[in-house]
Amino acid sequence: MLGELEVRYIQAYQATKAYLCPGCNRDIPERTHHVVVVPTEAPDLRRHWHTGCWQRRKPRS
Repeated sequence: MLGELEVRYIQAYQATKAYLCPGCNRDIPERTHHVVVVPTEAPDLRRHWHTGCWQRRKPRS
């Protein structure tokens, strides 16, 4: 388990690079609002998610 997570909401004007969403495995183009999820104990494992994918994710048991 990753423990506590910090969730950062990125506005479109702040998104200057494209990323791959781990929720749907599709591109998040630059200039698209999205969410950055950062495990507080392992910040190098941060991931960029589509906002909808993050909201619909299934919690791990």
